[in-house]
Amino acid sequence: MPVHYHTGSFPPAELDLAALFPLVGPANAAVARYEGVLAGIPNPNVLLSPLTSREAVLSSKIEGTQVTLGEVLEFEAQGHLFDESTPKKADAREVLNYRAALHEATNLMAELPLSQRLIKATHRVLMNGVRGRNKDPGEYRRIPNWIGPEGCTVEQARFVPPGADALDGCMSAWEAYIHADAPDRLVQLAIVHAEFEAIHPFLDGNGRLGRLVIPLFLFSHGLLSRPNFYLSEYLEANRDEYYDRLLSVSRDGDWTGWVRFFLQGIIAQADVNTRKALAILRLHEEKRDWVAEVTHSQYAVRALDWIFQRPIFKTPDFIESAQIPGATARSIIRVLRDQGMLTELVAASGRAPATLAFSELLNIAEGRTAF
Repeated sequence: MPVHYHTGSFPPAELDLAALFPLVGPANAAVARYEGVLAGIPNPNVLLSPLTSREAVLSSKIEGTQVTLGEVLEFEAQGHLFDESTPKKADAREVLNYRAALHEATNLMAELPLSQRLIKATHRVLMNGVRGRNKDPGEYRRIPNWIGPEGCTVEQARFVPPGADALDGCMSAWEAYIHADAPDRLVQLAIVHAEFEAIHPFLDGNGRLGRLVIPLFLFSHGLLSRPNFYLSEYLEANRDEYYDRLLSVSRDGDWTGWVRFFLQGIIAQADVNTRKALAILRLHEEKRDWVAEVTHSQYAVRALDWIFQRPIFKTPDFIESAQIPGATARSIIRVLRDQGMLTELVAASGRAPATLAFSELLNIAEGRTAF
């Protein structure tokens, strides 16, 4: 028998605070440490771009995509962003849409609170031109949906969200709760995320959008100075427990178990995020002086920042968009290749130029030697 949405049980009437208390302090401290690093990073959108791309890869992987960070960035470097001729290319397009959706939401938050209006606008970008584009981007579903094995009937489903006629009420309550006073914002965020996934308001993209809400919430409540927080690595690594804990909220009313799991994830992932952000910051500082020294160019820092944002690329893209004179741009790339900072990911072929990679940066993002 499928589990049905917990009508009338949101927000939770009570949590076992004694069970959560040992995690609340460490979770807040871990986020604060990460924010200390984040606040000290000049232009985090540039320096942390590989981490944002990796978050997009892992959040999409939870939903079943089979594409790596390298493949996504290589797909982007090829420039065929609307090519969905293979499943891998379609997966890459979905990942790039996730990244674009986070960017769109961040821009909108300059004018809008975290709200249904913002969520719908973000969903439109998330589903733009991809496999779910025929599933009402930016609009709540008007028909029932359910979660289970592909092609299953509602009777075979694992979970049945609320009916379409209940969505407006559910989402209004969800939005109000985001802005309600709460004893602890991270406990509140855990509940916000679980409730969004349970409501499942759209026909597609709910999992990814619910995970996008996590950094947006941290940003909107001032816990972070930028919405650059990456939790999907933890959730993907613990995918079975992630789904089971979410299901137990509706099946057993076990909000406390879910919140405990979420806070453990925040602690673990905030520490990983902090280490990676510090490593990227150190790498940028080291390379800034080194690139200036080996290239003897006034454009060294501009070139380095461009490469941090696009760590897999083709030379013509760099020449076209780095805002560096063409001959100088070619010279910089030639020197960085000769000096070993850039490696050849795909060899030149005919008229197609080589695809280059900044392996050291990508390996920090991956947390292992992947390039």
